[in-house]
Amino acid sequence: MQPPEKEEANSVADLATWSPIIDFRQYTLYPGTRDAFIELFDKELVETQEAAGMRVIGQFRDLGDPNRFVWIRGFPDMPSRKNALVSFYEHSATWKTFSDRARSMMIDSTDALLLRPAREGSGFTLPPPAARPLLESAIPAGLIVAMLFQLPAAADEALHDFFDRSVTPILVEAGASTLGSLVTEHSPNNFPRLALREGENVLATVLGFRDLTAYHTYLTALGRDGRWRTDAYPALVARINGRPQILRLGPTSRSQLRP
Repeated sequence: MQPPEKEEANSVADLATWSPIIDFRQYTLYPGTRDAFIELFDKELVETQEAAGMRVIGQFRDLGDPNRFVWIRGFPDMPSRKNALVSFYEHSATWKTFSDRARSMMIDSTDALLLRPAREGSGFTLPPPAARPLLESAIPAGLIVAMLFQLPAAADEALHDFFDRSVTPILVEAGASTLGSLVTEHSPNNFPRLALREGENVLATVLGFRDLTAYHTYLTALGRDGRWRTDAYPALVARINGRPQILRLGPTSRSQLRP
């Protein structure tokens, strides 16, 4: 058996950043079906999608809505996205077998954004797919918070510099860990069978917390921080359209994106 420090070093060395192209998907499900949908998804639709050429990054219960399921998948590039989606949705035995069952639980699956990392290295850092927890694993206590900001124009270096200088340090000091920063990928949808929210400019900041209590502690700290109240938040509001959408997401037992 390796000593703990060797195991730790190996686990860190195995981490990789995913992905250049990202689908961020929010599904509305029929009341009372979410747990059954998650069981189907985690059991049948994770490894089979990855075998088609995509990466299932994370899947979550929306803690603010018992009928919402949120998940994230990634692709190496846009041509790979098309090839992987065609392979899975048009040719795989898995989707032919389980598509009717999955669709029977969905009210809407069109709330989907096509994103990319905002800057080099700002994608999601994950262990290898083979390290994904088993279906019967415990549901983790960690909390993912995704903040989706609508922008008046495509994100530019000035906006990224503002976040790096004036926003992110305050969020981290208040207790958040930063898991990813994404912006809209404006390539045309090359698999129109799955609708996307096109014509938008979005910045997505994804944060992690140890648990819901840690998130509440973070909100309290943020509310008491004079820099946030008087400087950073007003400057942020001036750079976005409307109020951000804030999603509180609980990872499923098999989600690899977790705090």
